[in-house]
Order: sequence, then C-alpha cells, then structure tokens
Amino acid sequence: MSMKVAFVSKSVTKKDLVVVILDESLEMGPNIIGIDKEYKGIISDSINSNKLNKTKGSSLTLIANKDKKIQEILIYCIGEIKNYNSDKADRIGGSIFSLISKSISNLTIYVEPNKKHKIIIEDLAARIVHGMKLRSYTFFKYKLKNKSKHNFALNQIEIITKDPSLAKKYYSPLQSLEEGVYLTRNLVSEPANILTPKTLAEEAEKLKSLGVKVEVLKLAQIKRLKMGALLGVAMGSANEPRVVSMTWNGTKNTKSKPEVCFVGKGVTFDTGGISIKPSGGMQDMKWDMGGSGVVIGLMKALAGRKAKVNISAVVGLVENMPSGKAQRPGDVVVASSGHSIEVINTDAEGRLVLADAVTYAINKFKPKRLIDLATLTGAVIVSLGPQRAGLFSNNDELANNIFNSGEKTGEKVWRLPVGEEYDDDIKSAIADMHNVGSGRGAGATSGAKFIEQFVQNIPWAHLDIAGVTWAKSNSELYPAGGTAFGVRLLNTYVKDFFE
Repeated sequence: MSMKVAFVSKSVTKKDLVVVILDESLEMGPNIIGIDKEYKGIISDSINSNKLNKTKGSSLTLIANKDKKIQEILIYCIGEIKNYNSDKADRIGGSIFSLISKSISNLTIYVEPNKKHKIIIEDLAARIVHGMKLRSYTFFKYKLKNKSKHNFALNQIEIITKDPSLAKKYYSPLQSLEEGVYLTRNLVSEPANILTPKTLAEEAEKLKSLGVKVEVLKLAQIKRLKMGALLGVAMGSANEPRVVSMTWNGTKNTKSKPEVCFVGKGVTFDTGGISIKPSGGMQDMKWDMGGSGVVIGLMKALAGRKAKVNISAVVGLVENMPSGKAQRPGDVVVASSGHSIEVINTDAEGRLVLADAVTYAINKFKPKRLIDLATLTGAVIVSLGPQRAGLFSNNDELANNIFNSGEKTGEKVWRLPVGEEYDDDIKSAIADMHNVGSGRGAGATSGAKFIEQFVQNIPWAHLDIAGVTWAKSNSELYPAGGTAFGVRLLNTYVKDFFE
C-alpha cells in the first residue's frame, strides 16, 4: 500500500479525518485547542462528558463536517507514556490504522502529549506513522477481479509536529525498515509456482541497486563445493537449487570481518519429500523459505538506511519434492564440511540446507558471529506457540543481546537449551550423525543441535521462527499472513550493538 507521508508544522489542506492523540491526562495541546474552538468545543465536550476514558486504546469518533474542511475527528488515548518505548509507539500507530475506514483517503494526525512527559515528540510522531505503515500492508496481487473493494483508499498522512525536519530525520531509517519488512512479507506470501529457488535468488540480486554485493551459486558451482546435504534435499525437484551470498560494507573498510553473518533457510516449498506431509495445510509450506525471506529483507533495510556496519549473509534455496530422483529415508549424504549424515526423515530438510549454508558462510566470510533463521520445527510451536521464536545459542552475550532486542521491538524470543546433554540425540549408528532426534522429545533442540555441528566454535545463535513467520489473524502491526518476524528484531540488534 503506497502512502505519502508529510511532516508539517501547520495543516493547510482539507482532510477526511483528523486524528487527535491524547495521553492519560486528556489535556489538549495548542493545535488541538485551536480545532476544538473552531468546531465549537466538539473535542472538549466529549472529554468532559466522560465519553472517552483514560485507558490506552480508548477512542471516540466525532462527526465534524464543517464545510467539509474536516469530515471526522478521531480522538485516540495512548494512556500512560512514562514507560514509552519504540514498540509501544509503533503499536499506537498500528492500532489507529485499524480504526480507520477504508474510504478515508487522507488524514492529519496531531501528536501533542502533555509537556511534563520527557519524550521526544518528533520521535513519537515518526513511530506512530511507522506503525501505521506496518499495519497497512496488504497482499492482493492475485485478486484480479473487484480489486478496488479490497484496498484502502488512504494515500496521504499528514503529521503536525513542532519540528518537521527533526521528525523526518527520525522517520527516514524507519522508512527503509518498512521497505525491508514489506519485501519479506511479499516473498513469504508468493505462491511456490512463482517463487522458486531461481526467482528468489533473482529477488536477492535486486539489492545490488542499494550497494549490496550479491553472488549467486548455481547447480554446477554448488556441486563443485560438494554441498551434499543441500543437494540431497534438492534432488527430487525440477527446480534447481541456488546459494546466494550478500555483503553490505557500511564502514567502507572492506578488509574488516563482518560483525555478523546471517544465514537463512530457503525451502520455497516443502512437501516433506518422500516422508511426505499430510495434505491438510500443506499449502502453507510456501512460506518455509521464511528464514531466507527475513535475511533478504533485513539486508534491504540495512542497505536502505546506510547502516554503518559490515554485515554478510547467505541463503540456501531449494525445493523439497518427492519424485523418482528424491532422496530416501536411510540415505547417507556428505556435507561440504566433511560430516556424513544419515537422513532418517526427508521432512527434516531445513537443517540439511543450513548445514552447507552455514559452512559456506563461515568459510567465505569468517564472520565474528553467526545467526541463522529457519522455519525449522513444529516442536518449537508446541513449546512457545505463535508468541515467541525459539532462541538457541552457544554464547550467553549473543543470546542476551538478541533477547533484549526482541523485548525492545516486540518480536520476542525465548532461549531454549542446546547443551552437551543433547549430543547423543543425533548420533547415528552408521554415519557421523542423523538428521532428527532419537525420540519425540526436544525436537526443536535436536534441530538446533544438528546445526551447531557445523558452526566451528564461533559465537552462534539459531532462531527457530516456525511459529511466528505466518499469522492466522490480525495483529497491531500486521494483517493475517506474513509477519516478517525477525527483520525489525535484527535491525535493532545491529543498530544497538554494532553502530
């Protein structure tokens, strides 16, 4: 959804809707008092009559319609803001958007909280717009008939603030973040007949226009690198695999090792292979490339806002299909690291892809830290539901920093164990390891334990995002569908700890 955003000190245009934001004091600022006087006390009368309470999220819509200069006024209370943070501000914007009629084409927002609160109003204003933009996302690309009835009419947001230039400064990097989030949501929403390993690699190549160095390995190159684990997953599909590496040198010091390398699982469709999944819900497996989608969207956000940090990334892209050429349960493959793997379950394919992607990332970039993301296990959904992603790590500092970034952004994680006591769980009688745990318990941990074998003793974290990549219902910051969980989290992690 395309919306123009303007930060101004005074509104001069007609508008369909004016949004008045008040804190728990319900005290009106100068601009809001001006509107109230012009419309004969419409706002103050509503406050004094107790039609609006002081709790967060309470709202009241008033019909103004004076010469059609303002048609409606929406009063929105943000409650107490003494514990204000970026996530809360984003969610204010998302909540406001959910109250707006589809017929509204333009609106003006007045952000004038009580002066006693020591917050930067321009930052709050920028965050509110950011939240609105995140919540406004739609994916109606394939609704070819009556398309207009699905879309919102809103195309312009005007924000009244004391210092418009400062507000623009706060909003500029958020706009780049939005573009990264939108890209990820678009990618996970695409059907698998459109988004194949080849076309997903082509989407990553588009980041070159932002200054990202992108290299794509095709089938012959992947074979030369002996990526047997990844190739084993790809064997059953008519769509060839790809391995994509991305580099953003924001410090201009090309000799400096990347602070982090992000690695993403990119299974563009997962049937389970020979260990085929039940048909019910299998259509959702178009978003089994969610980890790679987050990594590509994150790189777009970092490059878009010119992040002053060196970052690298690798995504392994395959399709997992059953066919006469597909690998079988019981097959043994050899990863590029030299580890042999007994494939017990062909539906535990993401970790096989990551085995070679992680090895390639470490050998190519020699990063200081590595973070992988994958829609890896159903077990993590059983453990944590759709509220949090699973976090596994061999390094407490790295894990704590990711956790704190999650709390700050609202994209929350929870650390789960991956200690030595789980080593025996993936031991194989005939190979170095097998690709699933020995029993039904600790399935998310056995997946993480498998990936850990290829990490080579650098600080590493694994985010199992299986439960948070796709939402069945609307949230304050996204509609039902792709969430792009991880883009905002890791953008904040990079910003707070390396810039």
